[in-house]
Amino acid sequence: MQECLSKCSFSKSLSPSRSWKSKSMRIIPEEFLRSTREFFEHRVVFSVPWNNSWQLWLRPDKKGLFMIKEDWDEFVDDNFLGPDDTLVFTHQNTVYFQVRFFKKDGKEIISAPLGVEPQKETASASTSASGRTPTRGRKSCVNVQNPERYLLNPQNPYFAKTLTKSNHLLHVGTPVIRQYGLEFGPHDSSMYFILPDGNKVNGLTKYYNDSPRFLGWADVCQQYNLKTGDNVVCEFELSGRVVAAVRVHFVNE
Repeated sequence: MQECLSKCSFSKSLSPSRSWKSKSMRIIPEEFLRSTREFFEHRVVFSVPWNNSWQLWLRPDKKGLFMIKEDWDEFVDDNFLGPDDTLVFTHQNTVYFQVRFFKKDGKEIISAPLGVEPQKETASASTSASGRTPTRGRKSCVNVQNPERYLLNPQNPYFAKTLTKSNHLLHVGTPVIRQYGLEFGPHDSSMYFILPDGNKVNGLTKYYNDSPRFLGWADVCQQYNLKTGDNVVCEFELSGRVVAAVRVHFVNE
């Protein structure tokens, strides 16, 4: 494992009485920031050997630069991190990092943990109307085959999602935004969710470190008994280029 460490990398492992969800585990080490001469002002993207990736937003405070709790906790949960794990984060370019996993004996883990599916593409295979080719999202939904067949309007932008433990807000990944050239209303502006039974659930557009998310998603999950591991296709209803509503399709229904 030591040979994996360089001036462009840093590692994380647990010390006694700590957990992976401790605030101290969310910090980007100051020594690393100085050595790379990079300033990761807003976000980082972690990729792992089995091709999954996570976008984590950053927030500075007086003690340093931290990954926000919701995003870091999701990364920890999705990778089933335990007390014997050591993670090596290697800077690739700009905001992108390759993350490698090692056990206490130094053995590297190169396959997905039990219960984790390797990532596949979530977007359509065709080029978007803006001329951009599809880009892999923050997290993909690996169990949705031909998600386009769920769309009310095949021309609408969309993404597929597998629900995780963190379902308070519906996050729209940067790759999806860029692919379709999406725009969003101001902070706290109204939007709504359209459900398969025609019901509408009110929501609000929120921004966290410039990342758009939709409040009201928790109400959708509660009202329709959506649980961790369930798959949905989220179809955007636009007013011009601005997202006005999210039409939610339940997969296999």
